[in-house]
Amino acid sequence: MKWILVILIAIVVLVAVVVVLGALVPRDHVAGASITLRQPPETVWQAIRDLGAVPQWWPETKTSVRTADKDGLERWEQNVGGLTMAMLVETDERPRRLVTRIDALPGAAFGGSWTYEIAPAPDGSRVTVTERGWIANPLFRFLSRFVFGYYATQEQYLKALGRKFGETVAPVRAPASGA
Repeated sequence: MKWILVILIAIVVLVAVVVVLGALVPRDHVAGASITLRQPPETVWQAIRDLGAVPQWWPETKTSVRTADKDGLERWEQNVGGLTMAMLVETDERPRRLVTRIDALPGAAFGGSWTYEIAPAPDGSRVTVTERGWIANPLFRFLSRFVFGYYATQEQYLKALGRKFGETVAPVRAPASGA
């Protein structure tokens, strides 16, 4: 019985330490990654901009369905990595820049935006995805910062985009920061 109590106390202390460390992690962060593709910017734009087709080439996205516009912005319901969220298209500058933002409800656990930038590069395009996000819960902040990392989703997305075009890519990270 004494060992069970010791184990329970150790678990409580561990969780408390993780929450305190998470509270010290900034709520906001910025993280980006880039790849180069052997595709012209217009071709890359078409793939990125067709939000309804993303589940066909990015396995993390199970569904992406256009819903009624909100405040004049295009709105999409997406299931990414098992989480369902609404996305708003804030900026659409063909074929170079797309900005989407999570349509976070009050009290949401996280939110933010992704900026997709496409620039001409020798023999193709340079694609950069930058996340400007926030995480409300200190436990999730700790996990995002020290376990999963801020770059994981962008890197998965960019690798899947490369595979869509039959290319193997290695995303290059931009330094992460508190926003």
